[in-house]
Amino acid sequence: MGEKIQQLIPDYKRIYSDILNAKYTEKIPYCLSILNKKILSSTDIIRLNEIIFGTKGNMYNQKHKSYDRLAILEILEYQKKNNMNNVQLANHFKLSRNTITKWKKMFNS
Repeated sequence: MGEKIQQLIPDYKRIYSDILNAKYTEKIPYCLSILNKKILSSTDIIRLNEIIFGTKGNMYNQKHKSYDRLAILEILEYQKKNNMNNVQLANHFKLSRNTITKWKKMFNS
């Protein structure tokens, strides 16, 4: 069963490496530290998107973002580590303040 689940997960390292090699070779040095990780988290994927394609996201794309448990915990840990309030964290990750509040209620109880 574990093999079946593994097949459903896209090979993000290969996808982003191919994109970088084909169109954005000048951005490879900025992405290497992330691409050299053994396993990429959801926040790593988001960071790669920001580095490669910039932060020009429209609201349509924002509505379809999804975060797994690990990514949410990483974001909440980032807030603690950087002493940010909910508004600052929401602005940093381009999220809603309500989303941050909901996550805190779910994972801090």
